[in-house]
Order: sequence, then structure tokens, then C-alpha cells
Amino acid sequence: MPSHILPIAYFITPHGFGHAARSAAVMQALLDLQPDSFFHIYTTVPAWLFDDSIPSRFQIHPFETDVGLVQNGPMDEDLPATLDRLERFLPIQPEIVQQLSRDLLQLGCRLVVCDIASLGILAARAAGLPCALIENFTWDWIYAAYLHDYPAFQPHIETFRETFSMAGYHLQCEPLCSRDEQAPVVPPVSRRVKTRREDVRQRLGIPAAAPVVLLSMGGVPMKDLNLDSLHLSGDVTLLVPGGSSRVEHQDNLLLLPWHGPITHPDLLNACDAVVGKTGYSTLAEVYHAGIPYGYLSRPRFRESPVLADFIQRRMHGIEIPLGSFHDGSWIELLPQLLDLPRISRQEPNGSLPAAAWLSSLLYPTCII
Repeated sequence: MPSHILPIAYFITPHGFGHAARSAAVMQALLDLQPDSFFHIYTTVPAWLFDDSIPSRFQIHPFETDVGLVQNGPMDEDLPATLDRLERFLPIQPEIVQQLSRDLLQLGCRLVVCDIASLGILAARAAGLPCALIENFTWDWIYAAYLHDYPAFQPHIETFRETFSMAGYHLQCEPLCSRDEQAPVVPPVSRRVKTRREDVRQRLGIPAAAPVVLLSMGGVPMKDLNLDSLHLSGDVTLLVPGGSSRVEHQDNLLLLPWHGPITHPDLLNACDAVVGKTGYSTLAEVYHAGIPYGYLSRPRFRESPVLADFIQRRMHGIEIPLGSFHDGSWIELLPQLLDLPRISRQEPNGSLPAAAWLSSLLYPTCII
């Protein structure tokens, strides 16, 4: 690899797309500060998610870096299946760690960054490389919520707690779940808007002044969504990513492919409100757009009430009961949601201070 390239390894959990979206945002901001950066990404998240933000500046190394939670759908985790996978994943075999450490050294990586994929911490430690943990929660904290019903999580909690403590550097992102007073904190981290609101609307055939609401499950297709219950009279357009394999207008519905040419941040920025699950990346994008959030909490996921509390304190939003979402009666809340005012944000996107923090680890003598 040419000497002018700055190789950085990034280990990312495949749990949902929120961690990958946050990582892509940080990498994008770091490229502004260190244009020679090149990212070796260890994950099973599809490459297109990163290509939307850092095209040609990364290489995917497909690797099972983490278990996270096995999910039956965007709102339902499968705890027995999670435990089964953890039993097969842990303890991580020394030969796997050693092979990864050799790879990191061969690639010339200067820094290892982990978005809660603790395997990266072990590999960095074995390679003698600095390691930075970026998180708003860690798996030991998440799993602790299930101990009463599933005590078999206990040894895994202890393993993750010990491994996460080995990271040499630690950064937390709002909204955070468990505060480490020694770690710096940055505002919500989201990917950038690349296309103007009016250009997205024109491309999708939406009138400039029409009220538009985005239905989002954070990149996860919305299976079993009752589209018939969403047909409205009036001028509100509902954008439904994953509703069709092509762009398709059905009365007030605009059905889009799951992964289309318009990125999720751009779609969201073209809307007047969002309805969807409480997930990190969606919350961060809604937060910086300043638009109202009709949010669905996941009843058993420990992060969910933390995000809901953040929405109530720092954003404008309405909680939508799961039953109401499934039967379509949440539509009655749309006028109330759309009446909530926008918020104009003054603070920077958290990706900027996060990138400055990483840059200071790469070049400790630089003043950022």
C-alpha cells in the first residue's frame, strides 16, 4: 500500500444498520480532516451502506464480528436464538484473534475503531495497535436487562464487560445509555444530507408544499405492513421505503425500493415528519433535521426507553403504540404530529467532534 495512504481498521456490529450508519458518518467526517484515510471495515453489513458515504475509500472484510441480538423482525428479538449464537461465538478462539492481528499489521493499520464489536478490541490488543471504542451502549449493558428470565446471559455479560474495558480510548454518543465519566461525549451522530430537499421532492414527483411523512424501520424492510390502512384522503404523502421493488404511486402512498438511489438521510430531509421505530441512526437523522418523530418503542429492548426519553426531552415527537401501528389507526395521529414545530439545531453533527477525536489519536501532537 502506498505510503500516503492512512489505513484505519473499523470493526462494526451487524446488529441492525444503526451502528454501521453511525460509523459511516464518522468515517466521512474523518476523511475531511485526514483525506488520505482508507478504511478496512470488518463486518457483515452490506457494502452499499458505506458506498453511500465514503465511496472508493474503503474495503469490506466480511467477518462475523459480533452476535448482538437475533431478531425476528425490526421490533422483536429472539433471546433463545441469541443465547445459542453467543454460545457458539464465545469464547473467541485465540487463533481467530491472532489471524486478525496479523491482517491488521500486514494492512499497515494505524488505528482500530470499534462500534461495539468487541472482537476488534482483542485483535488490536494482540497487534499492539491503539483501539478506540465508540458507543451509546455496550452489549453487557443490553444483556443485563434479560438476566431475570435468561440467567445464561451472565457469563457473556462478564466476558463483554472485561473486553470493552480493554479499549485504550472510549467515546460516547448521545443519546447514551450508561455514562462513563472518563469518556468524552458527542451529540447524536448521523450521516450527511447530500441532496437538497426540493431536488428530492422533484425527483419523486412530490409537490414542493405538500406535507410528507416518512415511514422508516431504519433500513429494515417493513414486512406485513398493511398498506390498505394507509390510504388517506387529503394532501399528505406517505413515503414507504421497502413498499415496492420500484418507485410506485398509489393514491397518497409513494412506495419505494428498500435500497434505492436516494439515501435515507436525503429522504428524511425531504419530509415534514417521520414515523418509525426508535433506533439510533433514525433518531440522529431526525434530530439534526429538526422534524417531528412519531416513534415506536421496542418493549423488551433496553435502549428503547433511553431513546424515547431523549425524544421527549430534546425533540418533538409522539409515541405511537405498536398495536396502533400494526392496525393502521396511528394515521389519526398524523395531524397532531404534523402540527409540531421544527427545531433549528445550532450544535454540530456529532460526527465532526468524533472525527476530530479520532484524528487526535492518529496525530497526538496536532491541535484540532
